[in-house]
Amino acid sequence: MEGIKEIVSLALKEDIGHGDITGESIFPLNHRSNAVVKTKENCIVCGKPVIEELKKIFKNVEFTVFKKDGEYAKKGEIIYSLSGSTVEILKLERTLLNFVQRLSAISTVTHNFVKQLKGSRIKLLDTRKTTPGMRTLEKYAVKKGGGHNHRFGLYDGILIKENHIKAAGSIEKAVKLCRENTHHLIKIEVEVENLEQLQEAIKAGADGVLLDNMSNDEIAKACQMKKQHSFFIEVSGGITIERLKSLKILDIDFISTGFITHSAGIIDMTMLI
Repeated sequence: MEGIKEIVSLALKEDIGHGDITGESIFPLNHRSNAVVKTKENCIVCGKPVIEELKKIFKNVEFTVFKKDGEYAKKGEIIYSLSGSTVEILKLERTLLNFVQRLSAISTVTHNFVKQLKGSRIKLLDTRKTTPGMRTLEKYAVKKGGGHNHRFGLYDGILIKENHIKAAGSIEKAVKLCRENTHHLIKIEVEVENLEQLQEAIKAGADGVLLDNMSNDEIAKACQMKKQHSFFIEVSGGITIERLKSLKILDIDFISTGFITHSAGIIDMTMLI
């Protein structure tokens, strides 16, 4: 997975520096221990890419996975066990926990959102509102929670937003320029804030629209317009888990929310020798 080696190495450097002066003062290099990682909350586990990278770095520690990524773990369950050098286990402890707690939280929150959409065809999407440097891992965690990835960055999808429209002069002009300067396989999506902008985007030939912070009534009217025109609808802004119940009955294709990444928090976990 792209960038994982660099981010794990950076996290270890940040925590260990030139060495663990506590652990190395107490234990000789040949001292061995067994440890377990337990979750203190119910969760969807996520952390395999980090575990795989730690295996390469800490060659004197053996890892056993009890809960695979995407699997449900109950409070108190062991998700990983470690065996080997005590010094190395202590060196990797905080880095492992920081990553797995964060990624498991994202998978768990995503799972809870997706569960509310059960019975509909709507796909839950993440956004670019991710922790700097952590996007690949956090979007991986979304998928393990049952969600889907939106574009990874500015480079892999066209989404004409408010500032593009203002700088270009109009939705029509922005769409026209994107058509002229990209190939025919690229879809063009336009973020709109009201039904008037939606009509402009449809007239301009947009492939889809992102309805930004619209009310449920406005969204329902937009969905009615799909019967006369061919375009997809993404809904974003003000998305809560409670609101999904009223949105899932509408003819929406995608719901995107930054909450599942930027506000997921952590799952409380512990490592015990």
